[in-house]
Amino acid sequence: MRLRSGVFASSCLLVQALGVGLFLRGFFPVPVRSRSRDGALAHPPPEPPPPGFPSNWTRMPSPLFKKVVIVLIDALRDDFVFGSKGKRFMPYTTQLVEKGTSHSFIAEAKPPTVTMPRIKALTTGSVPGFIDVIMNLNSPALLEDNLIWQARAAGKRIIFYGDDTWVRLFPKQFVEYDGTTSFFVSDYTEVDDNVTRHLDHVLKREDWDLLILHYLGLDHIGHLSGPSSPLVGPKLSEMDNVIKKIHTSLLSKEDGEAALPYLLVVCGDHGMSETGSHGGSSDGEVHTPLLLISSGFDRISGSVKPPERVQQTDIAVTLAIGLGLPISRNSVGKLLLPVVQHKTMREQLRYLHLNGFQLSRLLQENMPTYEKDPGFEQFKMAEKSHGNWIKLYLEGNTSEILLNLGKKVLKQYLEALKTLSSSLSEQVAQYDMYSMIVGTVIVLEVMLLLLLSTPKALSGRAELEVPLSPLCSLLFYLMCVMLCAVHVVVCTSAESSCYFCSLSWLTALGVMVLMSGLLGVILSAVEKAFGNPRPSTKNPAAAASSWSELDVLILAGTVGHVSSLSASSFIEEEHQTWYFLVNTLCLALAQQIGRHYFLANECDLQLPSAARPISEEGKGASPHHWNDGGLAQGDLRTGTSAEHVSSSEKWMALLTPWIILVCCRLLRSLNQTGVQWAHRPDLGHWLTSSEHKAELSLLASGSLVMILILVQQRCSLVSKIAMALGLLGVYSYRAAIGNVEFPWQQDSKDISKGIVEARFVYIFVLGIIFSGTKDLLKSQVLSADTKTKFTGLWEIYSGLVLLAALLFRPHNLPVLVFCLLIQAMMTKYIWKPLECDAAQVTIMHYWFGQAFFFFQGNSNSIASVDVSAGFVGLDNYVEIPAIILTGVATYSGPFLWAIHLLCYLSSEVSRNPAAVGHGCFCYALLRSIPVTVYIILVTGFRYHLFIWSVFSPKLLYEGVHVFITAGVCTFFTAMDQNHLRKVQDR
Repeated sequence: MRLRSGVFASSCLLVQALGVGLFLRGFFPVPVRSRSRDGALAHPPPEPPPPGFPSNWTRMPSPLFKKVVIVLIDALRDDFVFGSKGKRFMPYTTQLVEKGTSHSFIAEAKPPTVTMPRIKALTTGSVPGFIDVIMNLNSPALLEDNLIWQARAAGKRIIFYGDDTWVRLFPKQFVEYDGTTSFFVSDYTEVDDNVTRHLDHVLKREDWDLLILHYLGLDHIGHLSGPSSPLVGPKLSEMDNVIKKIHTSLLSKEDGEAALPYLLVVCGDHGMSETGSHGGSSDGEVHTPLLLISSGFDRISGSVKPPERVQQTDIAVTLAIGLGLPISRNSVGKLLLPVVQHKTMREQLRYLHLNGFQLSRLLQENMPTYEKDPGFEQFKMAEKSHGNWIKLYLEGNTSEILLNLGKKVLKQYLEALKTLSSSLSEQVAQYDMYSMIVGTVIVLEVMLLLLLSTPKALSGRAELEVPLSPLCSLLFYLMCVMLCAVHVVVCTSAESSCYFCSLSWLTALGVMVLMSGLLGVILSAVEKAFGNPRPSTKNPAAAASSWSELDVLILAGTVGHVSSLSASSFIEEEHQTWYFLVNTLCLALAQQIGRHYFLANECDLQLPSAARPISEEGKGASPHHWNDGGLAQGDLRTGTSAEHVSSSEKWMALLTPWIILVCCRLLRSLNQTGVQWAHRPDLGHWLTSSEHKAELSLLASGSLVMILILVQQRCSLVSKIAMALGLLGVYSYRAAIGNVEFPWQQDSKDISKGIVEARFVYIFVLGIIFSGTKDLLKSQVLSADTKTKFTGLWEIYSGLVLLAALLFRPHNLPVLVFCLLIQAMMTKYIWKPLECDAAQVTIMHYWFGQAFFFFQGNSNSIASVDVSAGFVGLDNYVEIPAIILTGVATYSGPFLWAIHLLCYLSSEVSRNPAAVGHGCFCYALLRSIPVTVYIILVTGFRYHLFIWSVFSPKLLYEGVHVFITAGVCTFFTAMDQNHLRKVQDR
């Protein structure tokens, strides 16, 4: 079966996307879970029985607190409370920390630091799986044992106000609730007012036992303008007033010494990075304050000690003990001892024994060799010592020996709990290896097939023959039978459930057939390539000229980048790799330009016409035609044309690589990214500070004017007008939400959500894209007009540029300007004069697209995703548009460079009809190689120390990039449907 290069590449990428999806589903683990289905400890274990004495403590301990209020402030960093901002903006809370009846901690949240997994950790005490970062946009009901379930089962009345993620996680668990959407990040006032407005009424009532308040405003401010925003201070003051109101109200309701005290818990679900986002593992994101305030605690005296570091999972078990509830089965947390230190020694030991028993049982159910675990051994020793202490206690011994032994047992329990909790947290990964292997095999087969098909796919006709005979061979049927047998054995004998085994047998059979078919085609391609080798060329000049210096650099850079993915440091600082490659490419292009214009005659002598082999399929083609290997010497083929170039164009071409280098250096200073230098101040931080709002406004307006100048040249008159009005709307939107200012805007009273202005821009975006689509349909259906097709593609590109301008933050608009400027300069002064072939142009586009991904401030951390871009122009949370807008904003760099590649190659079709097909194939190959290698590397590194903080976020980025590239290549193929006829008519 004969296929075009573009069709073949798109099909391969779609299959590879299937393999990547299957691998991701198997790689991101299911956390450790109890195998028992009967909930938490309905019948708590008795005290360790002393020798010869029965124990009468078999019941659940009584509650420590009458009512509990949890104030969860989203994105509350520890330095917002314990740092200078806390003393300035939260005086009442600071007073409670330094002189009140409270205990202060710094709770460490595990990555991913996004809301939904953190709520799970707070209520279950378990470490959620990393895949929860994706499910964060659509939180399903929580089905594992948790604090809310246990409280409801015990008859506790729970009231909730705040983030509606809780309502989705715990449906029908609250006697009263009012949820507000957490994803509309432009709103940082109403989301909190909707919570606070209930306080006066609910605090006067007695018909509740647990009150949960989840405030979102601080998180939204962080997403909009970062932790240094002038809006942070007033928001912290607002939260301080809320804490004061709740605390004073609880104190006024307590009745004397006999009644149980109230407990006020102030905490954050996660922190905030220096850019205002979250999801990663930086200190600002994982360190959150935890305040436990109650009149039952002793008042703090003496000097203030630094807050103790604890785990966020410790909160669930502490609240369970405080409310007299069973500890959740899947909890890996340990009891915070200061909360129970006012109780008797026997009660303290009882609480620690309950916690240790629950952890040891969870360890037994998840580790076959649990008896050899140090934590389990320590717990058994502590349990034995506890039994001896009970014997002395029941005998009425009140000497100092009893007290010292009790302290010793207490210390043993604490060490055992710490070790058990650590062991269970390390066991959080239970990889679905079967699904991972199937996904890896599919991805690897596709990459090998693309590599083997490269010579034919990049030939003059841009076509290749895909053999169907392997699908009828005996080997194919044997492979199908063998894979099906393996599937049956694995799915019937595996102790843990596999996702691939949960699929229907028909679906699984289809995947087996696909894998067998791909293997058969690969073997056929290998046999054809190596079984009938082509006769070696007799012309040494031709052999020497098959690779230019630029080709060698491109190949070395691509291989070098792929090799760097095996090191965590290179992944964290991947932007440095792309910056280096782009800068090196510019230097190589400067050399090629100089050789082209000043050494053209000498190059022609060095490279005679006989040195340019043309494939059999390309005979009769123009001299700009690709050779069979796909890497022609376009940069050395225009010696005579250089003589007719004007002096100004010649010097402009010589300056172009150096101008690009200057642009790249300026862009590096705009946004610090990565890990090691991300905290350092950059131009973006300077521009976004409130003191430099005028400078940011001037930069944004100038950037929008430059965008109009660079884009409008190839657009129709209607699109030019729409583009100008749309860019004006972009500035109006940013002024409406307070990022920039109009000259007549004197104060912030007019600041709004900018919904009308953003939707105004969306109208022009859709209008420009519709105009371009109309021209494309006209060129594809009615006539094969290359000019109309190119105009349509450029207008679609212009519409996407306008959309990116709307979604980019104002200080990032220069990134868009430099992107357009570099594209224009390289098109006019490098690619066309040097007549670079499609493979070279595609790789350059890919490299610059990757560099611009990092230029706009992105990194391989989830924290750098600008979630606020997904809610531009929305007055409430709408899932699909929010996901699409966030994806467009994040991948604007690679996406815009890919569409520009299609525009450029389409303009070259008159010179070489195979250009678009070659570009599509190269683009698919460039994406296939790194994702395949990285999947194999991640499988080997799945127990690496940095697997969740470094390798896993990068894996998500790679997976999403594959899906985007598959869509782009499909669009390439649709635009190349008239290629075959043109090739045949040449």
